[in-house]
Order: sequence, then structure tokens, then C-alpha cells
Amino acid sequence: MPPIDFHRTLPGYQPTPLRDVPRLAAELGVGRVLVKEESSRLGLPAFKILGASYATARVLGERLGLAETTLDAVREAVLGRAVRLYAATDGNHGRAVAHMAALIGATATIYHPQDITEAAKKAIATEGAQVVEVDGTYDDVVARAAAEAAADPASVLVQDTSWPGYTDIPQWIVDGYSTLCLETDDQLAALGVAAPDLVVVPVGVGSFAQAVVTHYRGAGADGATLLAVEPDRAAALVASLRAGAPVTVPTGDTIMTGLTCGTVSALAWPVLRDGLDGAVTVSDDQAAAAVEDLARLGVDSGPCGAATLAAARLVLGQSGWREAIGLRPDAVVLLLSTEGRAANPVPEDRV
Repeated sequence: MPPIDFHRTLPGYQPTPLRDVPRLAAELGVGRVLVKEESSRLGLPAFKILGASYATARVLGERLGLAETTLDAVREAVLGRAVRLYAATDGNHGRAVAHMAALIGATATIYHPQDITEAAKKAIATEGAQVVEVDGTYDDVVARAAAEAAADPASVLVQDTSWPGYTDIPQWIVDGYSTLCLETDDQLAALGVAAPDLVVVPVGVGSFAQAVVTHYRGAGADGATLLAVEPDRAAALVASLRAGAPVTVPTGDTIMTGLTCGTVSALAWPVLRDGLDGAVTVSDDQAAAAVEDLARLGVDSGPCGAATLAAARLVLGQSGWREAIGLRPDAVVLLLSTEGRAANPVPEDRV
């Protein structure tokens, strides 16, 4: 079953809005700026449920021998079984996995680093999950979740990063994100836009960016310019692109908590290396300003999502960049805002 057809079996499914923001178009000197707003996706304030739900259904469908992987079929198969989902998270992915566990009647254990917000911890717990804090980096949290899942015969590790020997579920998560891209295609067509000229996508471990690059570099795509953005305190992709090979970087505190990842997913790396046109970093101040500006323009975005606006401002303000990529004055810029403010509050929201 294609991911979008599976998502249509979930309660409350509907496409998220594509916001047309003329004031940003005027500021950036382009024809149109459109923001895909993921502040309310299947009952959660971020896009992550698209990947977590589809991957969970696929892996359980295979393990339990299901002929179809609708939500009802998975829920019925899990009934009476001791199924536990495990995941590491810096916020939104863990809540999405916990939410999916609740939907199908499974249990969940979610591991997180110390520096995620109290709101994120509480949100995961409200989904009924066991929440475990791990002392260390995000990579350390992933390693802990993987080790404990491996020791539990009733477990399924639903992780959005990959490593040798662990690739199927991360790929299904990437596949699940394709729903967002397909929705956007339909919404662009309804606006009379054949394809965007510039797409800006945030990067954590890179799974969402992998889905976006795969979509826009696929057969029949019109060749949009693809730009990735990371926090300047967690720039694993930029470091890897400069090195020509995946590298792990130290990470620092940032308000873009959903992007605080020190290692790019092994599956995502070759796709991003070969498919992106560029990658930049932005500061907390730049992301926070973008959050506030988007809010004033009627777009609900947290720092990770608003980082795309910060990146567009950065590159379109640089002399020669437009000319280098052939960006016309009537260009359409698509900003992929992956979360609402409630998913990842800026500091003044946390008190």
C-alpha cells in the first residue's frame, strides 16, 4: 500500500496547509513564497507521524504476516500480543512513535537526551509511553534505544536514522514522508504552479531531506534548486559535504532541538550528497526571528521549521547567489516548515 493511501486510513487525516505569504515574497525579491505548515498533522504538532506511522505499519505487517497494512488491520493483529515500540528522540519523532503505539494498542519506550524541553518530555508521556532520559549526545541516545530494543524479543525499534544492518525501517520512515511531498504537488497545481524553483528543507539526521531530494530528483521532476539548512551548533551535513564523506560532529545547545543531530543517517548521506544544490547553517537568533516573523504573517512554525525562512534570507541576501542558480525575479520559493511552535517552543514560551 502506498504511504499516502495508508495515511488516509488514519483518523483525522487531511493535507496540511500550503500558506501563500506575499510579504515574504516581496522581502526576498521573488514571485511567490509558499510555506508548507506542519503545525497540525494527524493530531500532533509536527510532520514526524507520517514516517513513524507508515514504518510501524510496514514492519508489523511483515512480522505478523498481514495481507494489508491499514490501521485497522495492524490494530487487530496486535490485539492480545505484547508489542513494544522503541525509539530515540529529540522531541517530535518520539512522540510520533508513542502516538502510533497508542493507536494500535502497543506500548512504547522512548529515550531522549537531557536537553529536550520539559514540554516535549510531557508530550511524549501523555501518549502513554515510558520515557527514559539518557546522559549523552543524541547519538548516545540512539545507541541506548537500539541496544535495549535488541534485548527485548517483543520489540520494534522505529528509528529515523540508519546504520549498517538497520536500513529497512529508516527507509520506510523516509517513504512515509513522501505523503507531504505529494500533497504539496497537488496544492501547487491548484495554485497554478507547475513546480517550485527553490525548495528549502531542514536537516537533522537527514531522513526528511532524503525524502524531499528523492521526490524532486525523481523521474519527471523539473529540477528545483534544493537547499538544506542545519543549526550552526549541529552541522553534521555541512561538515560531511565539506569532507566528502560522512563525519560526526559535536553538538551544542540550540533552540532547534529537533535538528540537534551529530551524524547524518547512512541511508540519507548519498542521496543528499548527490541531490542537494547547497546546504547552510543558521543561528538560534536567526531561527527565533523567523519564528516571530512567520507568526506575524499567520504561519505557525517552531524554530526547526522556521529555519527554512532563515536560510532563504541568508542565501537570497548574498550577492551572486541568485545568478549562480538562475533564480528568476518571478521564482516560486517553497519553505518546508516541519513543526508548529507548540512542538518546539522558543525560549520565551518555555517559562
